[in-house]
Amino acid sequence: MEKPSRRNVLVAGGTLGAVGALSAAVPAQANALWTWSPQGSVAGTGAGADPRTVWDREADELVAALLARGDVPKVNAELRKWTKNGQPLPSGLPADLRGFMEKARRLPSWADQGKLATAVHFNEKRGLYLGVTYGFASGMMSTVIPREARAVYYSKGGADMRDRITKTAKLGYDIGTSNAFKPDGEMVVTCVKTRLAHAGVRNLLPKSAHWSKVADEKVPISQADLMVTWHSLPTTVMQNLVKWKVPIPAAESDAFLHSWQLTAHLLGIRDEYIPVSWAEADAQAAQVLGPILAPTPEGVKLADMLLNLGATIDGGLLSKPILGSLTRYVLGDEIAGWLKIRRDPLWDPIFQHAWEPFIAVREGLLSLEKAPGALQKAYWAFDEILRLGALLVLSEGNLPISIEIPHTNNPNY
Repeated sequence: MEKPSRRNVLVAGGTLGAVGALSAAVPAQANALWTWSPQGSVAGTGAGADPRTVWDREADELVAALLARGDVPKVNAELRKWTKNGQPLPSGLPADLRGFMEKARRLPSWADQGKLATAVHFNEKRGLYLGVTYGFASGMMSTVIPREARAVYYSKGGADMRDRITKTAKLGYDIGTSNAFKPDGEMVVTCVKTRLAHAGVRNLLPKSAHWSKVADEKVPISQADLMVTWHSLPTTVMQNLVKWKVPIPAAESDAFLHSWQLTAHLLGIRDEYIPVSWAEADAQAAQVLGPILAPTPEGVKLADMLLNLGATIDGGLLSKPILGSLTRYVLGDEIAGWLKIRRDPLWDPIFQHAWEPFIAVREGLLSLEKAPGALQKAYWAFDEILRLGALLVLSEGNLPISIEIPHTNNPNY
């Protein structure tokens, strides 16, 4: 069997998950009290303010000024030149933007290079599983986060989902590279550009009459919104790996979390909201993520777009019914029902009964001969799912991938 390219798997796996990471997300229920303590954060202290009432003032005011001056197209052209973490910022950037970016690109004092090295080892070993979980646990979940689904649908990126996924996949790929946070890596660049893009959405989306008609908020992408999206990525991924009984040493688990803690910081999330441990992450997610999942017309349309795109990868080796059954298995019957994913009499039970034995076989914990008959029939398809990861494979570097500040909303709505 062809050995999967790590780039293809990680990039493909990052596509759906990154849809959420580069867009707005959902805060906790409007009437719920914020009770999570900052003592459980990487900062260990904080004001304890409800993150639903906190945004990113510095970035928002800066991008508002860029939009008012008509500088965004010129800035985006300059930002395309900045591709490596340690690279000097382009000389043509406005002084106010340059000052912001020099500060925003710095790693926090609590960054641990030892843990980052261990995270690289984890990503290399578990990249195949990460592809599936980023895509079908995280990415498809984004379509049942109401505010996220609406924000994606009505913002500029919603006009071309293939282009949006191609661009947003960069986050999922960059965090899995061996030099992600090093000077010659690209993760810091991706995060800072994403933070600026978020500020653009916060400035523009409230001006969309279509979004305003369905939104239950006046300004999207609060700190709570960002944390909901964050939990739909590493927290949800780790929960699924544990559920599938993938053996993960504690040091590697902690290191994977650390890489995402740094990502949260660089995306502009305050340290007092970033969980210090998986236990704290699970506790916070239980408050802000689980209770708000719900269907929307926009989310149903997005999910169908994503599944259709996924079925075109590698000449359509995986059909839409297979991808739909995987989504049902990972997210459950209720969410699959919300997304109007049809039941499949063949693939639904195969995933239900054979996926975990498949993982056990891959981990050397179970021989294929002793595995359920359904697994022996479906092993190739399961292995292909891991190889493809999720819905869309980025080009092998033939085209530049540039995350940019939007200067308009979806022109189709």
